[in-house]
Amino acid sequence: MTTPQRTVALLLFPDVEVLDFAGPFEVFSLAATEASPSPFRVITVAATHGSLKAVGGLQVTPDCDLDDCPPPDILLIPGGQGSRQAMKDVKIMAWLSRQARDAEIVASICTGALLLGTLGLLDGLRATTHWTAMAELRATSSRIDVQPQARFVDNGKILTSAGISAGIDMSLYLVDRLCGRALVDRVVAEMQYDWRMKEAG
Repeated sequence: MTTPQRTVALLLFPDVEVLDFAGPFEVFSLAATEASPSPFRVITVAATHGSLKAVGGLQVTPDCDLDDCPPPDILLIPGGQGSRQAMKDVKIMAWLSRQARDAEIVASICTGALLLGTLGLLDGLRATTHWTAMAELRATSSRIDVQPQARFVDNGKILTSAGISAGIDMSLYLVDRLCGRALVDRVVAEMQYDWRMKEAG
């Protein structure tokens, strides 16, 4: 039986960390081309159409905005300097809350965890984030079991990763979880990436 193609949506916002979204984008887009039928459709979404500046000044143009984005099966929330402002954006947070209810998987990279924590989505769960933002994550909710040493943490539906490059490891882990090691091996070989599965116990 063929597994239906999953839509992977990466949330973007001004001052998003480049590797936070580009790393997972690379993993899932490569996985989409390395298997047949393609298991993933990868898109980017932001509050509005039009380009935005990521950390370092990289101009990025999202595929869709919050109003025309198809429902994601896998929702990825990167971090970066702009994550603190995104936490205060009522439209982004309302959209994230709605999509998180129905998505199969919700995963944050780096300080993207602060958005999930603010929404209460990490209450009662283990979670991690960038090493400099552990106190900020704890401040979003006293009910989060913060894991400072974890590369990434899998709670089933909700995953969180540590900073920046850790999002690549978490994304490869998700491809492994959803599609199997053979596909991960092809992706890792194409990326020439030294991947070792690292997850909190």
